[in-house]
Amino acid sequence: MLILIVAFAVSLIVTLVTVRSAKAHAHLSHDHDLSGPQKFHALPVPRIGGLGILAGALAGALVLWSRDARYGEQALLLLLCGLPALLAGLAEDLTKRVSPSRRLLATALSALLAVWLLDSAIRRTAIPGLDWVVSFPVGAALVTVFAVAGVANSVNIIDGFNGLASMCCVLILLCLAYVGFQVDDLLVGWLALAGVGALLGFFVWNFPAGLIFLGDGGAYFMGFYLAEVAILLLHRNPTVSPMFPLLLCIYPVFETVFSIYRRRFLRAMPPSMPDGIHLHSLIYRRVMRWAVGNRSAKALTRRNSMTSPYLWLLCMLAAIPSVLFWDNTAVLSVLIVVFGISYVALYWRIVRFRSPRWLVFRR
Repeated sequence: MLILIVAFAVSLIVTLVTVRSAKAHAHLSHDHDLSGPQKFHALPVPRIGGLGILAGALAGALVLWSRDARYGEQALLLLLCGLPALLAGLAEDLTKRVSPSRRLLATALSALLAVWLLDSAIRRTAIPGLDWVVSFPVGAALVTVFAVAGVANSVNIIDGFNGLASMCCVLILLCLAYVGFQVDDLLVGWLALAGVGALLGFFVWNFPAGLIFLGDGGAYFMGFYLAEVAILLLHRNPTVSPMFPLLLCIYPVFETVFSIYRRRFLRAMPPSMPDGIHLHSLIYRRVMRWAVGNRSAKALTRRNSMTSPYLWLLCMLAAIPSVLFWDNTAVLSVLIVVFGISYVALYWRIVRFRSPRWLVFRR
C-alpha cells in the first residue's frame, strides 16, 4: 500500500502545483478551443495532467526500487519506455500541432522499446491463426505494437468528460493488481497499484470540478502503461487467459473499433476525423435531458461530471466478470461477444432517441 500512497501523494501535489500555476503557462497549456465536436467544458483548462501522473508513477517506481532493486529497475524501465508516448502527447497539448498519426507512431515506439527492454510481448492470443503469428518474434512484436497503440488511442478517445478516462483506467489497473497478486506476481501487482495512485492524485483535481485535464500526454501515457502491465501479466503467468485483458479493456477498445466502423462505413468520413456522437457524447446530449438550456459554467461543469458515472458503470460491467473468470478463456470469449452486442444495442437506442427510461436523469 505504501507504493499506492506515495504515488497518490506525489501526483496530488504536482497536479495541484500545475493547477495553481495555470496563469503562468495558460498560453501554452490551456485548451482554449471550446467549440469542437468533442468539447464539453465551459472555460479554458490546462490539459497537462500527464505531468502529475508521470511524477506519481515515478515516485511509486522509486519506492518499489527501495524495496526490491530488480523490480524497481523494471518499473523505471517501463516509465522510460513510455516517454515517447507521453512526450508526443504533451507536444500536442502545448503546441496543438502534432497529428494523431505522429502520436500513434510515438506510442508504437514506446511499445517497441518495451518489447526490447522488458521482453513485454504478446505470445498468446487464444485466437486461431494469430497464435501462429505471435509464435515468431517479429510477429509477436508487431501484434504487441498494434495492441498497445490501439489501447492508448482508445483511452484518448474516451477522454471526453471529467473523470471518465482516469477512473476507467483506475478500475482496469485495480483488476490487473488483483489478478497479479492472485498469481503471486508482485511486480505486476505493484506496478498496477503505482498507476492507481498516480491516477487518483490527478482524479481529485479533475473530478468533478474539471480543474485540469489528462490531455493527450496523460491519455496516451496511461493507455500505454495499463496495456504494458496487462501484457507483462500475460507474459509472466501462463495461467492467465489472453482474453482476460481484452474483456477488461473492452469498453474503450470497442468504443474505438465501433467509432472507426461508424465513421468509415456509415458516415463515409475518415476514421481519424473527430465527431460528437461517441457513446459518452450521446449520453451527455440525449440521456442527460436536463442538460439542455442553461449554459452557465457551473451548470456545464456539473453536467459534464455527471455523465462519467454512466460510463464507469459500463466499464465495471466488463471489469467485474473479467476478474471472476480471469483464467477461463471460453467464458471470457462469450462475455466479450455479449458486451459487443449490448453496446451496439444501447448505442442504437440512444442515437434514435429511444433511451431506456432507467438511464434518463431528470432534475
